[in-house]
Amino acid sequence: MKRNIHVVGVGMIPFTKPGASDPYPVMGARAARAALDDAGIDYARVQQAYVGYVYGDSTAGQAAVYGLGLSGIPVFNINNNCATGSSALFLARQAVESGAVECALALGFEQMTPGALKSAFDDRPSPLARFAETMGTLQDWQDGAPRAAQFFGGAGRAYMAEHGIRRDTFARISVKARQHAARNPFAVFRNTVTLDEVLAAPAVFDPLTRLQCCPPTCGAAAAVLCSEAFAKKHGLDLSVRIAAQAMTTDTASTFDGGDMRRVVGYDMARAAADAIYEAAGIGPESIDVVELHDCFTANELISYEALRLTPEGTAEKFIVDGDNTYGGRVVTNPSGGLLSKGHPLGATGLAQCTELVWQLRGQAEQRQVEGARLALQHNLGLGGACVVTLYERVQ
Repeated sequence: MKRNIHVVGVGMIPFTKPGASDPYPVMGARAARAALDDAGIDYARVQQAYVGYVYGDSTAGQAAVYGLGLSGIPVFNINNNCATGSSALFLARQAVESGAVECALALGFEQMTPGALKSAFDDRPSPLARFAETMGTLQDWQDGAPRAAQFFGGAGRAYMAEHGIRRDTFARISVKARQHAARNPFAVFRNTVTLDEVLAAPAVFDPLTRLQCCPPTCGAAAAVLCSEAFAKKHGLDLSVRIAAQAMTTDTASTFDGGDMRRVVGYDMARAAADAIYEAAGIGPESIDVVELHDCFTANELISYEALRLTPEGTAEKFIVDGDNTYGGRVVTNPSGGLLSKGHPLGATGLAQCTELVWQLRGQAEQRQVEGARLALQHNLGLGGACVVTLYERVQ
């Protein structure tokens, strides 16, 4: 990092099921206004805005920020699949770090429809065609099963085949997610579930049941980033800074590695995590709290190892011993994660940011991880993109 970049304001709105939300411009403006109010500054001081969403027409970002005012600043629209929100965060951080601006807004929102994710176009090649072709060489296609579940369920199968873990190990992640979400007023699913209930839920793609898959969700979240000098000049909260951040895309190993874990981004996540550890001069054992991309339980499990939170081949023990929750080694997804909080694609990365800033400030209420000083964020999108961000409490 070339100069200190602080997250001085965060905000989000409660996530909802499709059909129960306000229209996306209303959701986006509400979340952005919450972040500005949290920062204690007026929108007029923001010099650039980076706005992420996946399902929406061009310039939907302007439609949302115009609800804050017509200031004439540059507004950039971003679509990077499920990593969209953190891609907006990455660009806002980069703009401030470079000195191009002193204060930037990152905003993400999604107004989704019920059902599994699908392409908006059928008259042109799919960006995921190569991924689907690679999957087809590694496992059989299952008619009727959602494509995303086949990708990530296949990664879970690959892990099971190598390490011989039990199917119920994945289900334990859903139980933990619901226990955490029960404390989160912003989450969609706040009722707890038992291991038996998760396992008895309708099968989606072995080893995944319905309660091991994140739901389509509507929502919005935002963050205000600024330089240290700007924060001091305006009397803003300097307690949280971005200590390191890395963004990766696919390499040849995604398609040539012969492993579904690599197809869904294991190597991207590992490379990004290693980059931030090196940049910050710390190891994964220093992390206190993590928000990681649990679109499916299988991805949470393999991400533990991709992010080096536990050595390769030890994820099952990590889960069974409770090292992924309160009282364990590192609290993962205190918000409830995508599985329970919900996954409005464009908002997810900024919702993760919001949760971790609250944790580092000591504002997470019943979800608070005591003494949290270093927080790790992992946001992944097939196609592909992965952003890993390290936040540090400095005051």
